[in-house]
Amino acid sequence: MVRGAGSLVEAGIPTLEATYVPPRTRHGAQARATRLGWVDLALVCIFLAGLYTNYTIMVSEKVPLPSAPAGIAGLVLLWRRRDLITQRALVGFVAIVTLYLVSIVSATDIAFLSRRTNGLIQLTYSLTIGYALFLTVTHAGRRQIAGLFLGFALVIVVGCLLESHAGLRPLSDAVRNVLYSKGVYENDLRDLVFYNRVRPKFFASEPASVTFCYALFTFIWLVVSTWRWKLPAYLVLVGVGLFAMPGPTLLLMLVLLVPYLLFLGSRRNGRLDVSRFVLFACVATLLLGVAAVLAQTLFAERLEAVTSGNDPSFFYRVQGPALAGLDIMGRYPIAGAGLTGEPFIEREITNLYLRSPFYSAGWQIVSPATELLINYFWLHWVYLGFVWGVAMIAALTAWLRVLHVPSPAFCWTMWAILGQASGAYVGPTCWAVLFLAAAGAVLHERQGGVAGARKWTPMPRPTVGLQRYRTSG
Repeated sequence: MVRGAGSLVEAGIPTLEATYVPPRTRHGAQARATRLGWVDLALVCIFLAGLYTNYTIMVSEKVPLPSAPAGIAGLVLLWRRRDLITQRALVGFVAIVTLYLVSIVSATDIAFLSRRTNGLIQLTYSLTIGYALFLTVTHAGRRQIAGLFLGFALVIVVGCLLESHAGLRPLSDAVRNVLYSKGVYENDLRDLVFYNRVRPKFFASEPASVTFCYALFTFIWLVVSTWRWKLPAYLVLVGVGLFAMPGPTLLLMLVLLVPYLLFLGSRRNGRLDVSRFVLFACVATLLLGVAAVLAQTLFAERLEAVTSGNDPSFFYRVQGPALAGLDIMGRYPIAGAGLTGEPFIEREITNLYLRSPFYSAGWQIVSPATELLINYFWLHWVYLGFVWGVAMIAALTAWLRVLHVPSPAFCWTMWAILGQASGAYVGPTCWAVLFLAAAGAVLHERQGGVAGARKWTPMPRPTVGLQRYRTSG
């Protein structure tokens, strides 16, 4: 008689119905669960430290290497992850760079092509090392990456507490004076007015870099972590951050919960669940209300300065770039000012700022090429205009799809929110945010704790061929 499949398994005989094969990589080898080794972990740490310090090396008089530690680490990571680069991904990368090249050629006044080309070189460098970071992070396990980013966030907050309350400030200031030849924050008196104390810098050039990286690293931990109680813990970290390093940038941590809940938290089995989306939309609205209340409560003096036109920092970071972006899209809708095209629009932007009701006559006029546009979200539209701006977002979204990123909407929303606290569109930080968002979305959808541990799929059930397992009864 014929034994059933269960009898065959009990007898130690493998059946085709019970056989599972792990997925294979593009090279034909079976995909196995992996963790980053100490070399890769060290390189990722150097990369993140480069983003934090934004330490820049001048390659030539006009060509900087921004976030140099991140650049060096990123290029090494790209070499180590070269086997993970697919042909489609490489073609997509080349297409993106080519489109940016066409955009700068399309921009008005060819006399600025040399400067725009320098911007394209910096942008290509930033995209390259950002892609290397994406490949490395998605190659690791969720718990390993979550632990890494939580560790960085805790180092920042503990360091700020030590600087403010344990005498670390002299050492931090001494190191900062060595690392940064320019751009060192010296507005301690302003901090005393707005926050009743001097904000910690903890080896960074300015407090805004500290709060920005703390918000970024903590949020990536939230996205990647598998801990059941991570959301309450995240809210605790927001509170600790507001105590250790007060600044309105940290309120963006609450705003970031909106895209997380809507585009990742509401997904189930790889698809958007409508009922969960509606529920989380209500929660997201509540969180926005909480952020607004905290802004009015914790930063009342700063908010008053903003609304009365007495806060140059907020104007140059948020209000001014928004005015510039809308104005340039109206003047040059096809291709904007071109990459790093601030000199081309310097007079127009300066006049626009002087006419703004939020601008104070007591502020010193600075060059748009250095300080007037500190917001990479609006710089996207200033540099590219409306037509090329939309085209590049569509092209980059298509590339994210090629990289199997589950929710480009989450990536772009996170990128736009954090863009309100950071400039340098062609710099590594701008694109590291997008690629970290993409990597976080990929890891969030991964059920296992280790990269490469995909669900095994059974082989098709055969219709014939079991006759060889027949035995006499």
